[in-house]
Amino acid sequence: MPIDASIAFRPVRIAVLTVSDTRGLAEDRSGGRLVERLTSAGHELADRAIVRDDSDQIIGKLHAWIDDPEIDVVLTTGGTGVTGRDITPEALARVWDKEIPGFGELFRWLSYQSIGTSTIQSRATAGVARGTYLFALPGSTGAVTDAWDGILATQLDIRHKPCNFVELMPRLMER
Repeated sequence: MPIDASIAFRPVRIAVLTVSDTRGLAEDRSGGRLVERLTSAGHELADRAIVRDDSDQIIGKLHAWIDDPEIDVVLTTGGTGVTGRDITPEALARVWDKEIPGFGELFRWLSYQSIGTSTIQSRATAGVARGTYLFALPGSTGAVTDAWDGILATQLDIRHKPCNFVELMPRLMER
């Protein structure tokens, strides 16, 4: 899809949340990959954190970032599988106002190109909460790369046409 070079790039303020019981910042390759991708694209890393696979911790961090006017987008990585500890999609669903089902659908279609039918195990999802975009990505570096390169890089670029998430930001709180 085309980038309209006549429009000035507008950096987006993005927070990265890794959901993991086992990783610290040094071992967080997926969160690190997201930070590298978003800063290389010209966006601002607004904050970064790691929380355990605990619904209250995830929801607490989401609420704090959603309420922060300096954060436009939250990218989470981890906790989107089907095991008992994978609860990130449920946590996001408890805070968002609207789901963006097309994100998960497109992510799994892109992921299928890389990992075949194993993509069916991903519950990647997205939504909007009080004017902040929320994206739940799987915890592998390949998955976050697919999501960023295949979807988020263009949808978080105001110059992407025919439409993008950034141009909708001023209208997310309309009633």
